[in-house]
Amino acid sequence: MPVASEDLELALSLADIADAITLERYLAEDLAVETKPDLTPVTEADTAVEQAVRERLATAHPGDSVLGEEYGHSTTAASSRRWIIDPIDGTKNYVRGIPVWATLLALQDGEEMTVGVVSAPALGRRWWAARGLGAFVDDGLSSEPRRIHVSAVHELGDAQLCFPGLDDWDDAALDGLIKLGRRCWRSRGFGDFWPYMLVAEGAAEITCEPVVSLWDLAAPQIVVEEAGGRFTDRAGVRTADGGDAVATNGVLHDAVLELVGR
Repeated sequence: MPVASEDLELALSLADIADAITLERYLAEDLAVETKPDLTPVTEADTAVEQAVRERLATAHPGDSVLGEEYGHSTTAASSRRWIIDPIDGTKNYVRGIPVWATLLALQDGEEMTVGVVSAPALGRRWWAARGLGAFVDDGLSSEPRRIHVSAVHELGDAQLCFPGLDDWDDAALDGLIKLGRRCWRSRGFGDFWPYMLVAEGAAEITCEPVVSLWDLAAPQIVVEEAGGRFTDRAGVRTADGGDAVATNGVLHDAVLELVGR
């Protein structure tokens, strides 16, 4: 079995662990919620998931580094491999009872994301990819997971744009986003992991975010790319660590960057 497949199997098992924790506490009346220094919420489920994933990785791959949203970076000098964890992407949704949230898990080897899993148990959906092996979704609609592909739409006028909230866009970038939205066939506000998965599935063609972190993007990047799409920062650099992001079906990427790039 290729190494990437073994790592993917581990990542999927980590997602199973995470789902069990997040679902147990979702909609709980006594859910403990605190505010981090950046004024974003963190729940007991966020911390419990990251702790459980780190414990499993320490047993399965003690030589690998780990970067997590809640507990930072644990470095192992002997390895080029790093696991990247967002225990709950969409914590504000989780707290408010909105089912659009997911655990994001990725493996980075050197400069490349090699494995990614996006697990959204309240939606009954899980996406995953491994470098060179394609991207897949298990949505419960068929007996087997299905391989996913970006759309073949090649005109902005036929494209669907997804974007998160407007508050993080500066005036110049917001003006570009509005121009982009007016040129597209349709625009809808979907945030967090969800629009990247819509692009990967071919349900939408474009998404972009002005402020975002590596743990938000590592898993979506490989899923989008393995589905045939293109994933960069707003400067057009292929990275999940640029502080912002643009993901498209690939065909439309340059046209999108002309409007929302930096």
